Amino acid sequence: MTTSQWVECETFGFEEIARDKNARAGVMSTTHGTVQTPVFMPVGTLGTVKAMRPDQLEDEVDASIVLGNTYHLYLRPGLDVVDLHGGLHEMMNWDRPILTDSGGYQVFSLEALRTIEEDGVEFRDHLSGAKHFFTPEKVIEIQEVLGSDIMMAFDECPAADVSEEYMLQSMDRTTRWARRCLQARTRPDCALFGIIQGGTRRSWRQKHAEDLCGLPFDGFAIGGLSVGEKSEAMYETVGFTTPMMPEQKPRYLMGVGTPTDLVECIRRGIDMFDCVLPTRNARNGMCFTSRGAIKIRNAPYAEDMGPLDPECDCYTCCNFTRAYLRHLYKSREMLAGHLCTLHNLRYYRTLVGDARQAIVDGRFDEFADQFYNRRGNETGPPSP
Repeated sequence: MTTSQWVECETFGFEEIARDKNARAGVMSTTHGTVQTPVFMPVGTLGTVKAMRPDQLEDEVDASIVLGNTYHLYLRPGLDVVDLHGGLHEMMNWDRPILTDSGGYQVFSLEALRTIEEDGVEFRDHLSGAKHFFTPEKVIEIQEVLGSDIMMAFDECPAADVSEEYMLQSMDRTTRWARRCLQARTRPDCALFGIIQGGTRRSWRQKHAEDLCGLPFDGFAIGGLSVGEKSEAMYETVGFTTPMMPEQKPRYLMGVGTPTDLVECIRRGIDMFDCVLPTRNARNGMCFTSRGAIKIRNAPYAEDMGPLDPECDCYTCCNFTRAYLRHLYKSREMLAGHLCTLHNLRYYRTLVGDARQAIVDGRFDEFADQFYNRRGNETGPPSP
């Protein structure tokens, strides 16, 4: 198939509607609806955002898009079961957009269980140890069966400490795989994003952006960050990478992050985020609030009659005390994980929504200052 014959997505679009320095607000259109950006995508790895019903995600969190994972859904329940339902949307009863990660990160994290070849990656899955082989074509086929509104190209996510020779080889391989993903797409209702790699070195990111961003992807992601580097290095990398990416297409920072990460990377031009932190930490008793994170299991909250976050209007904060939430957590009641997850996701949704409004109003720096001031001595990194 020649470049001119590549299938294009007919239902995807992106429009920037406001900008404040490098921070920007936009509207992204997909097959299953529009998404206002900046946006945080709750992670629903196996077709469910843990501890949440889909109607609660929609009505109480107002999540406009969620993330699923190709690798995990391929292993269980398997494509046959997803296909019986008519796709991932129908199976999980979610009628808003879904982005699916290609599974590349999961495959490459199985370092002792996989072998990289030019054609793809052979690996043993973490459940049964059975052998599988993922190629760019296979990854697109899986995501098209899932019916993803946004599919991710298959990439290699090399470790941060690899040699320059290996990094350059890996980037070139990812570019070749990206072309194969474009060639493999058959559905005009599924958008496809490419992933820029290159660690934290400017020259590597520049090279890969130049190689990748000329290809007709619907959006582009920054991969290979939040994998152990210091926050300042991540912010610096995002700061010099976003100007290398097309302005007319959405910019997605994969696997990030904390509330501070979101504020700082929105400041640097990122439109889309995902991370397991708000859901995973909630199940472990850590709640994000306007005054900073708190560990609800700790003793000082045993008789605390205040809401989890006095500035939050979620169901949890409007109806329950910190003392009750601590009691639930210490008693190992399932409701603890649910209520804390609901709050954390609502907090993230409110944070990016407030950031978006501040961009529209031309007061993002003021918004960021208020974000840090509510946290006392936390001042954040210097502005780029």
